[in-house]
Amino acid sequence: MNNKFYITTTAPYVNAPPHIGFALEIIQADVIARYHQLLGDDVFFNTGTDEHGIKIYRKALEANKNPQDYVDEYAAKFNNLKPALNLSYNHSIRTTDPKHIAATQELWRRSSKNGDIYKKFYKIKYCSGCELEKTDSELGNGRCPIHPNISIDVIEEENYFFRFSRYQKPLLDYYKQNPQFIIPLNRFREIINFVKNGLEDFSVSRLKSKMPWGIDVPDDPEHVMYVWFDALIFYISSIGWPEKIDFDGYWPGIQVAGKDNLRQQSAIWQAMLISAGLPNSKQIYIHGFISADGQKISKSLGNIIDPYALVKKYGIDAVRYYLLREIPSYDDGDFSERRFKELYNADLANGLGNLVARIAKLATNVNGKRITVKFSDVNTKEFSQSLDEFRFNDTLEIIWKKIKSTDQYVNDKQPWKLTGERFNTVLQKAISDIIEIATLLQPFLPDATQKILDQFKSPTITPKPPLFPRIT
Repeated sequence: MNNKFYITTTAPYVNAPPHIGFALEIIQADVIARYHQLLGDDVFFNTGTDEHGIKIYRKALEANKNPQDYVDEYAAKFNNLKPALNLSYNHSIRTTDPKHIAATQELWRRSSKNGDIYKKFYKIKYCSGCELEKTDSELGNGRCPIHPNISIDVIEEENYFFRFSRYQKPLLDYYKQNPQFIIPLNRFREIINFVKNGLEDFSVSRLKSKMPWGIDVPDDPEHVMYVWFDALIFYISSIGWPEKIDFDGYWPGIQVAGKDNLRQQSAIWQAMLISAGLPNSKQIYIHGFISADGQKISKSLGNIIDPYALVKKYGIDAVRYYLLREIPSYDDGDFSERRFKELYNADLANGLGNLVARIAKLATNVNGKRITVKFSDVNTKEFSQSLDEFRFNDTLEIIWKKIKSTDQYVNDKQPWKLTGERFNTVLQKAISDIIEIATLLQPFLPDATQKILDQFKSPTITPKPPLFPRIT
């Protein structure tokens, strides 16, 4: 029986069109999902959209739209990423979906029954950009450093609270028992220190009279749930919780998240799971930010890079390759169109593309033998270890070493000067290498590798248009 494997992105907030940062996250998750599919696992690859909260409510009002109409429009923009980036996810859920709403209300009831939800009057400073409470120490000149162009709100009302302070020891115990819970290690240390410094209860509701766009609190029609309480449950509502048909088989799974969500994903969410009596997540992989020529990209700053425009200009696999090869797997990275073109021409046009073209030209009208390569036959320990650790750039470096090695082999053997059996031996070795390279590259460049495998799977091989035409 195949192993069940669950991987999920975060739920991107639909207050703006998709940007390159989320494209990176979902492409990384796609590589891991495709890798496990090649291993023969039963993969449940989930994504979706986060559609409640004050930011969306305000954006809808500004656009003179009903909030549901507003989120319908923007959810479609995120759904269109699937063909645009050649993604393989097989499930998507919106937080306005009735199944998600029912799951969220059920988790609320369980936490409440456990004594973890209570009501109190409070006054806080609140960043609507982060959708988080802020202490004075977290602000600079009265502004959130992540969203400096958004004024801080002061909220003064009676809300429901989650008893987060109760979970310092359970969380620290869990982290100790699961030393690879968060990758990379420096992010894990951050969250351990955050929990060690003490946890404060936080508000999990808003007055419906002030902010009606949210999931109703069970048995209290005057309140809606705070967006972070709602959105995090997306990870389990997507696999059918509280029903057990899919949940018991796939959970816990792997979450892919950005470093700005570290506190919510790996402390708040884990405490909510414990409160509801559910197993914790298996593993959280935290990636960094993408900047553009040294400037941080942010929806709130209005300087996002449009992934649709990049794909239209350079192609799907070129965009996937740049993000996976150039952006560090665990850290912040920089997007530069100049560097994009350099990497494209060096690695894709002159590297992989040129090697495929020259071997196909040598093989024209040559009757060779059919070559079949299984992923399991070429998946080395070095390759699998780097992917299991989410080191995408390192994994691609392993493959590109093989590309360079094959290119050097062809240069050294000079098959164009050979005839007969000597020619056939060199050619068959080169073709075998090309097929092995394409087989390993499938999770990363699915479109280009399928073209390579289709071209070389037959004994009769003919030249095709360049996979990656040079760009200027």
